[in-house]
Amino acid sequence: MNAADQARTLEITQAIAAAAALLRQQFPAAKANLNPWRDDPITRQFQEWESIDLAFHFPGWSPRLQCRSLLVQLRLAQRPERGSAERPRLLGVLISGMTFHGEQWRLATVGDWEPTGPQPPETAVVAKLQTFCRELFELFEGKRLAA
Repeated sequence: MNAADQARTLEITQAIAAAAALLRQQFPAAKANLNPWRDDPITRQFQEWESIDLAFHFPGWSPRLQCRSLLVQLRLAQRPERGSAERPRLLGVLISGMTFHGEQWRLATVGDWEPTGPQPPETAVVAKLQTFCRELFELFEGKRLAA
């Protein structure tokens, strides 16, 4: 579900802002998009209330990333409830490297946390993405202060 739609509590809003800031620490040229999904009836049928989806766009195609956009999905243990002062538990992170041709690679925090796909990013970039994922888990566990 779009991050902007999930920003229903102060805790979740802070977590979304901090997640965007964490990615920008690793990739300063990235521009955050809190509404990566269209708002139409077909897309709404597939909304997942237990996820927070963000996109990050780069000024052009990045040869190191092998994409021009990152789609980041944060999978939560439960739906963020309005009025709750608690941050939901983060179950996992899925990052997709996207171009106009579709998904070029995917990195999930399951197994070895290595990207799979026809055009994976460079090794140094993979390390940055893995650091970003670790920082997200710290953020949702409350070990890292919100931005």
